[in-house]
Amino acid sequence: MGINVYTMMKVLNCLVVLLLFAFQVQAQQFKTHAVKEGETLYSISKLYRVTPFNILKYNKEIKQGDVLKPNTILVIPLQASVSDTKPLPDTSGNTPAVSTINDQEVQREPERYRTHRVRRKETLYGISRRYEVSEDELKRYNKELYSMPLKKGMRLQIPVYPEIEEDPNQINPEDFEAYIVSPKETRWSIAHKYRITVDSLVALNPSLDKNNNYLAVGQELQLPKLPGSTVEGQEVQLYVSYTVPPKKTMYSLSGEYGITSEEIIKLNPMILEQGGLKEGMVLRLPEKKIESEEVNTDNYIFYEVKPKQTEYSLTRQLGIGYSELLALNPDLSRGLKAGMVLKLPKEKAGTLEVRNSLILDKINLLDSIRRENRPSLMVLLPFRMNRLKLDSIASVERSIERSNALKYSLGLYSGALVAMDSLADLGISVKVKTIDTELSREKVRAILAREDLSGVNAIIGPLQAEVLKETAVYAAASGVPIVAPLSAQSDLELPNVFFSVPSDSILRQKMLDYMESIRTDQNIIVINDSKNDSTRVRIQEKFPSAKALKVLEDEKNISVDIEALTNLLSIENENWVLLETDNFKLVSSVSSILNSAISDTTQVRMFTTNKNRGFENDVISVSHLSKLNFTYPSIDREVGNDAFVRRYRRRFGGDPDKYALRGFDLTFDLLLKLAYRPNLFGTAGLIGLTEYSGNKFDYVQEFTSGYFNRATYIMKYENMRVMQITSASNDL
Repeated sequence: MGINVYTMMKVLNCLVVLLLFAFQVQAQQFKTHAVKEGETLYSISKLYRVTPFNILKYNKEIKQGDVLKPNTILVIPLQASVSDTKPLPDTSGNTPAVSTINDQEVQREPERYRTHRVRRKETLYGISRRYEVSEDELKRYNKELYSMPLKKGMRLQIPVYPEIEEDPNQINPEDFEAYIVSPKETRWSIAHKYRITVDSLVALNPSLDKNNNYLAVGQELQLPKLPGSTVEGQEVQLYVSYTVPPKKTMYSLSGEYGITSEEIIKLNPMILEQGGLKEGMVLRLPEKKIESEEVNTDNYIFYEVKPKQTEYSLTRQLGIGYSELLALNPDLSRGLKAGMVLKLPKEKAGTLEVRNSLILDKINLLDSIRRENRPSLMVLLPFRMNRLKLDSIASVERSIERSNALKYSLGLYSGALVAMDSLADLGISVKVKTIDTELSREKVRAILAREDLSGVNAIIGPLQAEVLKETAVYAAASGVPIVAPLSAQSDLELPNVFFSVPSDSILRQKMLDYMESIRTDQNIIVINDSKNDSTRVRIQEKFPSAKALKVLEDEKNISVDIEALTNLLSIENENWVLLETDNFKLVSSVSSILNSAISDTTQVRMFTTNKNRGFENDVISVSHLSKLNFTYPSIDREVGNDAFVRRYRRRFGGDPDKYALRGFDLTFDLLLKLAYRPNLFGTAGLIGLTEYSGNKFDYVQEFTSGYFNRATYIMKYENMRVMQITSASNDL
């Protein structure tokens, strides 16, 4: 069974661990501002210490680049620290216009005062503009102005405020323009076109979904104006210094920079003065224009330069010469910088891991974790403690034997505990809250109603498909990802669910792709029962020359015609027989017939695209499967005496079953990703294939349906053992 009674008791004792933390949310406050003559969106944003985009967000009637009309009333979002500022106490008996949520200006605390002597014809407005304070602030610190007009010779106290350190992320909308997404464009191609990083593109456009890379045709984006453009859209010519190399001619120089010889001389009169173009001359030439070639996923893939990368490491990693890379990316001539988005030829995708046209880095998670990150997990599994008689060992053993849900839960959780121990050894502290769902939808609903998910990085479970759906919908409101330990897919779109088990369709596709990659002239035969007729159609679409053998089925028996099967076998070529069924009697019969057919002149190998329980019955001869080199796709592989197994034995006193192995691999992978970056959705787009003791993970997002693990193994029986196929042709 894999877990003894002692193990079970230790696991159940761990269910009392309850570590859930919540974040406090700061309330948003607002005030209004009446626009004065000459004010701009940028100047108002500086006054209130907010970004221009935040002002635009709450004032939909104005757009970037609009000239603000005097007396327009704007809604200003405030930070609590600003709105909480207290006014100075009034010692004169007058009632000053103190700052409230509806005031026209933000009240600030001066650090000192300066004196101003009023001159003839000066106005309160003019003085306020001169010192960059409001008229209300002048009155607040010069109480006499509440009861008398401004007069020549008055000495006013002018507040001087601390310098506000400008936010380096503050954005001036005048530096940006609207961009409409065209067909086939991606985030990577647009970022490359505007010479920014994808992270910058998302930051400039908060409406973009951070959990996927989707762009809609016609979608409007805010992007920085390219160098050389003006408000009127006219090109401003930029110039560079150019040192003339040996043997350079005017003809080649004019061709290189796209201007005539006369224009070069006009820009550099010394050429005539010195009798022509000379080596070592420093010329003023127009900056080369980047080719206006359409950049999309049909002709390019993209790579974002990481910090500390060098030209040598980059070209070695991408498998491309620097001169070719420079030709595709002229900006490299100014130096390699982190955040650059480089384009590469589409044909390079065959040697690199590419997802959504972006080249993924090979990230070693063990070397990339940040110990300051503290992953917070919630585990929802049906331990069904309400039905266990913990004072009776025999009763507990019977419950485990009878309940698959309990067996799966104990296996998964015992492996997860070993994963948490392993993270602790790496210096990562994990917060976990484990809850028994009792295999009850009502219990899960009650749990979700009372639990605060704001501080949870991910949820593992539940096991039941229907309960998983409800949990996913509830958790989506808090942006919490769900990791489904045993589910491969759902009939609903669940965009926040990571389905950790590869689906049957993925397994089938990987099996057929593997067979295609190694096929030469083999004779392919398909044997399937009526339930798997659609699989036969899929196989014959992949291999049109494949022959099909009809299975004989009635209410009690299922078999094949031995003579018909023998006649389909070739003596010139190796025979590949694909057996698609979940009936163990058919598996036993066909494997026995094929085993008998093997001879000096007849070679036979057996495959399936779905190794289900029909292939695991005791009546099926392992010797027959081994002799046929039976080959199949698998979500996991056999595990030996590795570090996990040894650690599991030390903690629980027995060997792990496949559910404990899965629990360890799944949890260890999840925690390492969260220790690298707390946002699992963002990490999924950066990290490709990961592999551990017996399972591997390669999550791919499919629009709004969720994240699906496409990583599989190809396994075969050989010499009475099950072995993993590690051929380079197999995408493992």
